[in-house]
Amino acid sequence: MNGLITEQQLRTLCLIAQAAGQEIMDVYAHGGLVVDKEDQSPLTEADLRADRVIAQGLAQHFAPWPVVSEESHEAMGNSFLVSKHAGRADHESPTFFLVDPLDGTKEFIKRSGEFTVNIALIHAGQAVAGVVLAPALGELFYGASGVGVFKRDEQGVRPIKTTRPHATNPLRVIGSRSHGADKVDQWLQTLDRPYTFVAAGSSLKFCRIAEGLADVYPRLGPTCQWDTAAAQAVLALAGGAVTDLDGQPLAYGPDRPLLNPEFVASGVGGAIHLPAKFS
Repeated sequence: MNGLITEQQLRTLCLIAQAAGQEIMDVYAHGGLVVDKEDQSPLTEADLRADRVIAQGLAQHFAPWPVVSEESHEAMGNSFLVSKHAGRADHESPTFFLVDPLDGTKEFIKRSGEFTVNIALIHAGQAVAGVVLAPALGELFYGASGVGVFKRDEQGVRPIKTTRPHATNPLRVIGSRSHGADKVDQWLQTLDRPYTFVAAGSSLKFCRIAEGLADVYPRLGPTCQWDTAAAQAVLALAGGAVTDLDGQPLAYGPDRPLLNPEFVASGVGGAIHLPAKFS
């Protein structure tokens, strides 16, 4: 699908993410409050400050579209309603923003640098634009249907794309440091080819595949819609895919469970799938 947002609007989303990143890095440098949410996951002052900046930016520049954010959504059981945006609450809107103002809060607290700001635009259940900013690393990944997909860092701006793993090379697996490690270890033992494994935090795992530095990311544990949407857009635009264990692309919206199914992200059209024993 082409033309939902323009190149200039994509740049505006990047600026909003960068403004949120500045708030995060201010807390990162000077410290701030950390509390536990009801699900025992951590919430920091950086989460709240970034969420506020993103909400204000989206309201100013993208008022027609509602927003769902991890820190300000209206949760109902295992699903969600789209929160009020610019005076409207349209939980059946096919187009809305899905935001995680600070993905990888545990990495933020551990000061690993591997945390991100995630902003995705969802249309008809699909992530059609995404911005992923790693403020501590100085890396920005962004793309939109009809515009392209890019990485910006200290070396400048360049298009990115996935790579196909050569049959004679080890499979480059990337995964979480703290989620589903036992299951991933079991899966690794089923591979019929050599592999390397690198642990990484937050949505950067998708982005490493998108820029051709990894081949596959199996996620055999829970994630929420806002954890994956922006990075899925980046990866899909770069030539990869994120599919559930039945091979179906992850989909988004208030008509779907808040928690994603287990999935595998991979490059070059999603040619790599989990073994059937995990389905």
